[in-house]
Amino acid sequence: MQKILNSPTEFAAEMLEGILAAYPRQLEAVGGDNHALVRADAPVEGKVAIVTGGGSGHLPLFLGYVGKGMLDGVAVGDVFQSPSADQMVEVTKRVHGGAGVLYLYGNYGGDVLNFDLAADLAAAEGIRVETVIGADDVASAPQGEESRRRGIAGIFFLYKVAGAAADAGYDLDAVVAATTKAAQHTRTMGVALSPVTLPANGKPTFELPVGEMEIGMGIHGEPGIRRTTLGLADSIAEELMTKIDEDLGLHSGDEVAVLMNGLGSTPQEELYIMFRKVSEILKAKNVSVYRTYVGEFATSLEMAGASISVMRVDDELKQFIDHPVHTPFFTQA
Repeated sequence: MQKILNSPTEFAAEMLEGILAAYPRQLEAVGGDNHALVRADAPVEGKVAIVTGGGSGHLPLFLGYVGKGMLDGVAVGDVFQSPSADQMVEVTKRVHGGAGVLYLYGNYGGDVLNFDLAADLAAAEGIRVETVIGADDVASAPQGEESRRRGIAGIFFLYKVAGAAADAGYDLDAVVAATTKAAQHTRTMGVALSPVTLPANGKPTFELPVGEMEIGMGIHGEPGIRRTTLGLADSIAEELMTKIDEDLGLHSGDEVAVLMNGLGSTPQEELYIMFRKVSEILKAKNVSVYRTYVGEFATSLEMAGASISVMRVDDELKQFIDHPVHTPFFTQA
């Protein structure tokens, strides 16, 4: 294991300490627990609060998007582990500004269990909580079984829409409706080129020999749909976009937002090579790209690989996508 760290067991704790030290004007720990973070000006009175959470190892997910125009709070677990329901409740209470709270997170068993429990506990304290779950990974379950799909990089679009709607003064029901709409129009497909090594055990979580790739692998090393010889950038982009298009059903005249995401160890140059082909594919279908994001938005430690997320947009969703954001890891004027 070649990692820059002190103690493998303190990896998440020291990372959180460092982020709080780096962004003291933007982030604040709740009750001295660095695993429960909120925007420094929370609560924002009269605004729907957006809360997310999940395991460490995916920066800038999840805490990197806490700030004006996006999220209000986050509960962070250890590497690839769910945070506790108690941490989620403490974040919820700290960000609640009187207009209710939206829980917005990825579709993973531990997160679902703990967020559901946290919602019940928050309700007992008089806080209304609604939930939208990101489940954008088309590789993880077929059409008709969307509720089984994993949430991966496409949740960035859901954060963007939910945060913008809340910041614009929408009530909780309207924020839920806008975020649900975004989720229904978002699909993601990825490819992994290397495994990851968890600091606590020092060994790769799976084996992926040099010269091979796995199409559809999850961000924790969950199995994909096929393993094959590493292909050319154009062929990889074509395969990922074909799966997305088959599921989303893009039509001539559609407009989309595209997220070209690196998984941790992929140079941005390679992401732009892939996006070049994505752009060609969409242009050939007469689908317009309204806005593009290229970079690392949802990673998996040092995994090499990339994912493509596509969200079909209309005038309402474009308004939310364009909304300004200021967070530690992402700013949009």
